[in-house]
This record gives sequence, C-alpha cells and structure tokens, in this order.
Amino acid sequence: MEQIWDAADKLKLLADKTRLTMLSLMKEREWCVCEFVDILDISQPGVSQHLRKLKAHGIVKEDKRGQWVYYSLNVEDKPYIKEVLQNMPGPQEILAALQKEGVTSNCK
Repeated sequence: MEQIWDAADKLKLLADKTRLTMLSLMKEREWCVCEFVDILDISQPGVSQHLRKLKAHGIVKEDKRGQWVYYSLNVEDKPYIKEVLQNMPGPQEILAALQKEGVTSNCK
C-alpha cells in the first residue's frame, strides 16, 4: 500500500499546470530557475516553491553552479511519471504556445 500512497502523492504534484509545464520543459534538458521565471512569468519565489515540492518528492534534482541552480528530471525509477510526461507536449511546442521561443536567459 505504501507504493500506492507514494504514487498518489507524486501524481498530485502533476495536477498543477505550472509544475507539469516545468517538468515537460525538462524532458530534453536542464533549466535554471531564472529561465523558468522568464518563461512562465511568475516570481522567483513562486518558481522556487514549485521546484522545492518536486525536489522533495524526488522528481527533479538540482545542480548548483555558482549563484545559479539548474534543475533536471529524476524520473528513471518513476514509470508512472515518465508515462505522463511522454504524453505531454515537448519544450518547443510549449515555448511556442507561450510565445517564448526566443527567450534567452541571463543566468550564464
């Protein structure tokens, strides 16, 4: 039963459109917090809250580089999340829908 409760908790995280968008963007590469701020038009604390929840459930991992933190997917051992993400649009489609195709980041 513990496995079912764990899966249910993780799937609840995906019910939020911002978190699901972030995870879908991470399908092809890692992203910096500042990139999510620019793309999603939400505050840095808001982005960080979403990422904190995803990290707490082991769905993303972080890599600190200087003052920047980069996030990437950590779903190899979570087949139900991988399945959901396989059925989501890719990063290019998301960026086009948000009219953010040419967004470049300052976090280099």
